[in-house]
Amino acid sequence: MSRGLAPLSRELVPLSRDLAPLFDPVSVAVVGASDDPAKYGHAIAAQALRAPHRRPIHLVNRRAGTVLGQSAAPSLSALGEPVGLVVVSVPAPVYEQTVDEALACGAKAIVAVTAGFAETGAEGLARQRAVAEKVRAAGAVLVGPNCLGIADNTTELYLASDAFDLGGVALLSQSGNLALELQLAFAPHGLGFSRFVSLGNQSDVTLVDLVRDCARHDATKAIAVYAEDFGDGRAFAQAAATAGKPVVLLSAGRGAAAARSAASHTGALTTSSDIVAAACRDAGVELVRTPREMTAVLAALAGGRRAHGRRVAVFTDGGGHGVIAADAAEAAGFAVPELGPGVQEKLAGQLWGPSALGNPVDLAGMGEQDPMSYAAVVRTLLDSDEVDAVLMTGYFGGYSADSGGLGGAAGTLGATELEAADSIARAVRASAKPVVAQSMYPDAPSCQNLQAAGIPVFAAIEDAARALAAVVVPENSQDSSRGGGAAAMEPLPDAAPPMTDTGYYATRVLLAEAGVRFPASAEISSEAEVREFARGASGPFVLKALHLLHKSDAGGVVLNLADEEALVAAHREMHARLSAPSYSVEQMADLAAGVELIVGVNRDPRFGPIAMVGLGGVFTEVLGDVAFALAPVSAARAEAMLRGLRCAALLNGVRGRPAVDVAAAAKAIEQITRVAAAQHDLAECEVNPLLALPSGALALDARAVPLVPPSHSDY
Repeated sequence: MSRGLAPLSRELVPLSRDLAPLFDPVSVAVVGASDDPAKYGHAIAAQALRAPHRRPIHLVNRRAGTVLGQSAAPSLSALGEPVGLVVVSVPAPVYEQTVDEALACGAKAIVAVTAGFAETGAEGLARQRAVAEKVRAAGAVLVGPNCLGIADNTTELYLASDAFDLGGVALLSQSGNLALELQLAFAPHGLGFSRFVSLGNQSDVTLVDLVRDCARHDATKAIAVYAEDFGDGRAFAQAAATAGKPVVLLSAGRGAAAARSAASHTGALTTSSDIVAAACRDAGVELVRTPREMTAVLAALAGGRRAHGRRVAVFTDGGGHGVIAADAAEAAGFAVPELGPGVQEKLAGQLWGPSALGNPVDLAGMGEQDPMSYAAVVRTLLDSDEVDAVLMTGYFGGYSADSGGLGGAAGTLGATELEAADSIARAVRASAKPVVAQSMYPDAPSCQNLQAAGIPVFAAIEDAARALAAVVVPENSQDSSRGGGAAAMEPLPDAAPPMTDTGYYATRVLLAEAGVRFPASAEISSEAEVREFARGASGPFVLKALHLLHKSDAGGVVLNLADEEALVAAHREMHARLSAPSYSVEQMADLAAGVELIVGVNRDPRFGPIAMVGLGGVFTEVLGDVAFALAPVSAARAEAMLRGLRCAALLNGVRGRPAVDVAAAAKAIEQITRVAAAQHDLAECEVNPLLALPSGALALDARAVPLVPPSHSDY
């Protein structure tokens, strides 16, 4: 079942909330319980009655009588006793009345299935907010409205339309159908659910509240999230980063951002997809695109083993499978290095002449001679200090498959393959390194033995490679127990005083006070002032008009003016053409001696300030070589972003050009992003270009865009 999703309410809620009344209530009442299978109150009531031994279950139907063979009360007040949690599945016109009655009966938790609020417009949003405020004032919590229920297998709380297999995954979702699809996908991997929560409109209990609570829930080993909106995205990232357990996000609607005013390169280049990806990377969240990918990642994380490097040994029993697996591994960011002589020599003693030993390691038919050779190779690869993880691919499983293969489960080969699976499982249990498998027969008994030992098995090699990528511990990880692991997120700085002037020189002063270096310059409005500056400085010079957003595009920038007369002539021509109220004259930096970078910060309404770093200059948008992170960005993180650019080789010097001072550029990025993150009144702040030089870094242009643009720009 699914419903249209409403825009999220963004009211402020407490930083940490007690959700025990929601997940382990003393009693439950289902208002709107029904014998009619077409009504949602029927499905939830039927599920709730699965565990009447755990807590009292009350059914409420305005007609009273019996529902599902149990006596139903005509109202909550008719129960004559307090109730802990109330499920509200009634028509929208009586929603407020039902919530009021629930609170009067002492309810500390409400699950609101009823729809027709924020998703319908302003009037519905106002009703939704009023109810949420009333619930909070009563010290209660509310999930929804417009949700599809909740379940907690660990407390036998069944308040959703379907039953979910018990396991270690908490699913927080804006889609009910997705939960059903994941249930089917999880089953072959032995995965199940600790909790399920349909988020609904999040008028009170939010995604952030639920992530924090699931992080404290011992039975939850991983948190899976499907979200189309995050409300407070920064708080979500922080909650995920500090969860202490894997968080996997399936995020929809990550395509091109809605139309925005491209007041800077930063605004033009930043999309919602970039922002979500940056937040996930910085928070250590595994970002996935499909339910299938989410399943692969969770299956790998459930094994508990982590790879502390990206050197993978590909092991196969067929050349084609090996080549395809090696390509998939490299596409997932792994190296498939040739194994050294010592490892190859040991493998040669275990295999026969036709086997390939370099990497991929190919049995080349040896498996049919002795299925135990699979186990011998896996053990050797895990023992090698040249390997961080093993990716096994091909026919393994075929010998024990019910379909027959070469011997079938009753044959000698099938029985020996089962022994090999047990031997592989023992080898993996004795090692800290992960093994992931792809098999033509993933449901075969031998593959199921691998699954039971925490070795995920997939039918598709791309799933196996993605699963392996999920268990690599990043170099900057501070928590190796987590799948992605997160570096420490930089805290948001305290809000700085608002900028009363967002013009070019005011922006330069703001950044310069933070330590960012600029060339010598002056703001001028007359030819006499032009000459005065030129006589006190050495050329060449730059002249800029100060009223344009994109000065270069409009002919508002002239470079390489050799001397005073050239500068004066350029000023006369530009003023005649543009009539700017003022201009900037600056000493010209030697662009040929450095690399032009761009540093921008865009304030996203969900995730706050987002930093963009990349190749800069006039071709920034053409090159599109940029990286994103939550701002502010530390110098260490900034350097990693620079090193990760496609054109990062330019920083090291090419074709006789010297290497640039990357550390100085990274420090400048830290200063710029910290200032911009503190200016809550700015929509964007940008330095383009930031010239990285062999010694130091120099900001050559700066721009600030207020959240509410002034009526007259002074750029």
